[in-house]
Amino acid sequence: MNLWAIIAVVTASVAGMELLAWWAHKYVMHGWGWGWHRDHHEPHDNALEKNDLYGIVGAAMSISMFALGSPLVAGDYAWEPATWIGLGILGYGIIYTLVHDGLVHQRYFRWVPKRGYAKRLVQAHKLHHATIGKEGGVSFGFVIARDPAKLKAELKRQRQAGIAVVRESAGA
Repeated sequence: MNLWAIIAVVTASVAGMELLAWWAHKYVMHGWGWGWHRDHHEPHDNALEKNDLYGIVGAAMSISMFALGSPLVAGDYAWEPATWIGLGILGYGIIYTLVHDGLVHQRYFRWVPKRGYAKRLVQAHKLHHATIGKEGGVSFGFVIARDPAKLKAELKRQRQAGIAVVRESAGA
């Protein structure tokens, strides 16, 4: 593959992972996978959460792609684009770890953004955590954040419709 094709595949894989993460967060983590995700929405003093198991799932996806792309593992059946898809998944995992776990939840460093997109990401994810339980909610993506004012309005609508239970501190 030429360099531009590699860059395109890696970039598309990172973008595709945000779409997959949004879907998995909304329909798996807040659905049948709530058992792993619940502790992420509840206060605790643990260094690790069951929710961190989803990171292992992402790592397994990346490793699988690297294996499918490797002639050492897959032999004549190796598919080169899989290597670059694996790199995109890995890149997304790093971005997720820094943005979601680091910036938003401050698991690795302490910095509260005062303006810009980083502030918007933090606000959007805090609004995601404004609901009690797995029902309803907003902002299921991890690196793409909608306008917090629109998210508050959506939470208010969900509360009024009886779809979601919203914490009083959320202001929705």
